[in-house]
Amino acid sequence: MTPQELVTKGFSPELAVFFTSMLPIIELRGALPLAINLFHFHWSKAFILSFSGNLLPIPFILFLLQPAVRFLQRIKLFASFFNWLFTRTKKKGKIVERYQEIGLAIFVAIPLPATGAWTGAILAALLGMKFKKSLFAIAVGVFIAGVIVTTLCLLGWLGAVIAGAALIILAAFGLWRF
Repeated sequence: MTPQELVTKGFSPELAVFFTSMLPIIELRGALPLAINLFHFHWSKAFILSFSGNLLPIPFILFLLQPAVRFLQRIKLFASFFNWLFTRTKKKGKIVERYQEIGLAIFVAIPLPATGAWTGAILAALLGMKFKKSLFAIAVGVFIAGVIVTTLCLLGWLGAVIAGAALIILAAFGLWRF
């Protein structure tokens, strides 16, 4: 269901932004442009709704991931899915393994797909990092990502051009390294 559909079904735009920021992959990176550019919220209101919504699922992931995985890995289908997910996540998380909490904050702060709070929380749980330190590092990372995305949203078309150019450069760099 899209945020616009949520609004037509009676949800307020604020709830649509809050719930959008809770979604994996989309997170705050998608909720802020929605709030600022589509619903025309003031940047501070958009930031608070997106930041708090993005962080809401994180304690649950940090606390419940390991027990849930242990239980679900008894089922073959889930075992192969978790093996794929964790292998992929660990490959992306070399900086977190090396620098722990600082690396986790940096990883989450980079406003690219698959580097957000959800992936950071999965990494922290996989690496056995401490709950409070992980939660704080993820919150710092989400805050920094929020500042970056808010700034780009406020720049309008110029922000979109900057973000697009950054993605192209990163993609080219990734292909060049490959």
